[in-house]
Amino acid sequence: MKAMILAGGMSTRLYPLTKTVPKPLVPIAGEPNSGHIMRYLRSFGIEEIAINVHYLSEAIVESFGDGSGYGVKLHYSHEDVLMGSAGGVKSVEAFLGDDTFVVVGCDIVTDMRLDALLAFHKKREATATIGLVHADDVTQYGVVIIDENGRVIDFQEKPEAGTEHSHLVNTGVYVFEPSIFDRIPARTFWDFGKNVFPELQRDAAPFYALQMQGAYWRDIGTTDEYRRATRDILEGKVRLSGASRVRGYPPDAVLGHDVRIEGDVRIGTGATLGAGARIVGPTVIGDGVDVGENAVVENAIVWDRVQIGASARVRDSIIGIDYEIPASADIASAIVANEPKPVA
Repeated sequence: MKAMILAGGMSTRLYPLTKTVPKPLVPIAGEPNSGHIMRYLRSFGIEEIAINVHYLSEAIVESFGDGSGYGVKLHYSHEDVLMGSAGGVKSVEAFLGDDTFVVVGCDIVTDMRLDALLAFHKKREATATIGLVHADDVTQYGVVIIDENGRVIDFQEKPEAGTEHSHLVNTGVYVFEPSIFDRIPARTFWDFGKNVFPELQRDAAPFYALQMQGAYWRDIGTTDEYRRATRDILEGKVRLSGASRVRGYPPDAVLGHDVRIEGDVRIGTGATLGAGARIVGPTVIGDGVDVGENAVVENAIVWDRVQIGASARVRDSIIGIDYEIPASADIASAIVANEPKPVA
């Protein structure tokens, strides 16, 4: 069985962080989330994976290579023009072949039992199956309404509070049969939610969804959910497949005199913490980060190679890759990142 990771979008909801970092490389607990997803798929026996790339595609290829670092064989689909979720899958029809396949969005964190979703899909002889989770607040999600057998009977897109017909939300984890390609035109922008799924419902096709009981799931496409997922990982509320370390610091980290690390904290490879620095969790310090003497970093996500000046304070914030914070600066409840360098 093969799978595809949908990763071609611009991730504008995470701006300014993703202006210089492509969507698949957004880090969770120190590693690109698409890498976590590759390991997740591999844990269910899926070793051949396609990923569509568009913005800053060279950086994605350089980071992931052939996928062997994550235990998979990775196939790239380069989209000069974005094709939409379904259009992106159509572009790799030849790769996915003539067997059941899985599609996962690159901006989710989950531990749902993919084997259970596949078994349900096969038992129902479905053309398409959606993984669902329960959410108390569904105003930011696509809501799915199913009958007693799991057949999809209706959708609601981001319903206002009190108008929802269900509390089951679309996770962006799908199982398809190859016949789905007949419903996606070639070389056309086409979307599962707006085009394919309504057509399946209209035609009374075998279209199902399953609530994944007990599963953890978050869409990290917004900064609020990105923070929550990071906190949950640090607190051990969800396990990332194959992740070597989600807390603590590595042997090559340099800790100065009287450094204090409190709570759930992950320090990246090659990080340097100056004398008297204080790191308070939940916090992630990326690879190659330099925290100056007597600086305080609290409840923050600091991406790779950030420079934090002496006596600076960073609280309740996200700091983008390669950013420099001056000495004695006070950054609170902020999201800061570098702008792309102008093209000469």
